[in-house]
Amino acid sequence: MSNPQPLEEEVYDMSGARLALTLCVTKARKGSEADLDALERMFQQLGFESTMKRNPTAQQFQEELENFQQAMDARDDFISCAFVVLMAHGLEGRLKGEDEKMVELENLFEVLNNKNCRALRAKPKVYIVQACRGEHRDPGETVSGDNIVMVAKDSPQTIPTYTDTLHIYSTVEGYIAYRHDKEGSCFIQTLVDVFTERKGPILELLTEVTRRMAEAELIQEGKARKVNPEIQSTLRKRLYLQ
Repeated sequence: MSNPQPLEEEVYDMSGARLALTLCVTKARKGSEADLDALERMFQQLGFESTMKRNPTAQQFQEELENFQQAMDARDDFISCAFVVLMAHGLEGRLKGEDEKMVELENLFEVLNNKNCRALRAKPKVYIVQACRGEHRDPGETVSGDNIVMVAKDSPQTIPTYTDTLHIYSTVEGYIAYRHDKEGSCFIQTLVDVFTERKGPILELLTEVTRRMAEAELIQEGKARKVNPEIQSTLRKRLYLQ
């Protein structure tokens, strides 16, 4: 038996413009150019209008995102979704700009929420964050073989401020994110491979990214390390990129 097709109201309308903004600190981050190349290839294949900015300062992270929001709200055409890729050194909740100053991730995320960005209201907003979230390192562990609808009649339809957002972090809270000097980061390279090779709803694709990363063994400082991404979703519908 084939799976029934999801109903139209269960799937985001991806027929309009797809926009992507990548802000990447390449300074003192060897291998980040390989990640930028991979992302450019992915966005091209998935039909995104892609903008990439290298070496933003902390203030420019904020300004570039606000410019992105204002440009979207000024457009007359239908916008389907936006991807924002943020790549830098970081700590939990913060990114380090090219000027060594820190910017709060929460401030960046707020720019495109349903309150502040009309063009993306009720549309998917996907944030991909390739950055450390702390200093912890994971050696790994051995494994043994063993919708509620409450809408009053005649009430106006509203939407929560923070829905339709997907945050994809390269690592879990408190842990290091790894990057190879030549090949780029395990996270970005794996994500691009899965997003360009496979079809399906994005959360399903991200499960595959997590599986591949969990199976990978990274050698860092001469020791085997494990790393996995963390996905936080308030999407209300299925999001298909292919």
